[in-house]
Amino acid sequence: MAQHVVIGAGSIGTRLSRLLVERGESVRIITRGGSGPAHPLIERVAADASDPAQLTRLSHGAEVIYHCANPPSYTSWQRLLPPLQTAAISAAKANDAVLALTAGLYAYGPQPGGRMNERTPMAATGRKGRLRRRLWEQALAGGIRTVEVRGSDYIGRDAASLYSLVLGPALEKGRAATVPGHLDMPHSFTYNGDMATALLTLARDERAWGRAWHVPSPPAVTIRDLAHRYAAAADKPPPTLVQLPRFTMRAAGLFVPIAREIAEMDYQWYAPFHLDAPETADTFGLTATDLDTAVHDQVGEARTQPETL
Repeated sequence: MAQHVVIGAGSIGTRLSRLLVERGESVRIITRGGSGPAHPLIERVAADASDPAQLTRLSHGAEVIYHCANPPSYTSWQRLLPPLQTAAISAAKANDAVLALTAGLYAYGPQPGGRMNERTPMAATGRKGRLRRRLWEQALAGGIRTVEVRGSDYIGRDAASLYSLVLGPALEKGRAATVPGHLDMPHSFTYNGDMATALLTLARDERAWGRAWHVPSPPAVTIRDLAHRYAAAADKPPPTLVQLPRFTMRAAGLFVPIAREIAEMDYQWYAPFHLDAPETADTFGLTATDLDTAVHDQVGEARTQPETL
């Protein structure tokens, strides 16, 4: 019987699981393929976490269920996220477990000045933002102890991010990077290690239950600044950056579904986007990892990977 059940083995689920076992606690990771880090205190289970009966059975005796799963494509959110949420709520209720949810900032929608704190109203008008709001409201109405932990775009080891998708390949190949966002607008980035720490901390503290909290994150930086930091960490010349005109993805979205989904969220990348976490810091004493430390963590991981053809 595992003390903690983690749904998903992406960068957050993996980092969280490692934090838990470092404290001597047992973990069961549930993914469709049975993936996850190898450790004597980690049990990796291949199962469908969107099946309420199956997840309830696999969560028997758990103190906390951590929902860290996120479909890799925006186009599958409407189909895959609701059943995952419903199953997680059912499993938490049946097993009297705390449900800790991982989330981003989509539910807020565009905000004046681009600033968001723990009291910012959820005012999204786009499909994905409205979906995220409904999912959180569903958890709050589920009759369980729950908390939602919200961060911005991730940086850090194993993160699917601006670095892994755009900047890193450009640095490695010595070519220009085409960026779907304004190069000189401030944007908050969250270290995935800090997200894992926040999930672990808030799930255990009853003061956190019943509301959403933000992950303390470094001060916002521009994409241009971030690219220079990654280049310095990789000991490579900064890449040439090419700003993709905002209309490009919107025009493509008329014919390409994924482009349409990306364009819906482009306000995050063509205007200031600041994540503030004053209440999380004051209440729980959590602080942000230095940005360059997070950058080096991600670049160091990439540089140690074996070359593939």
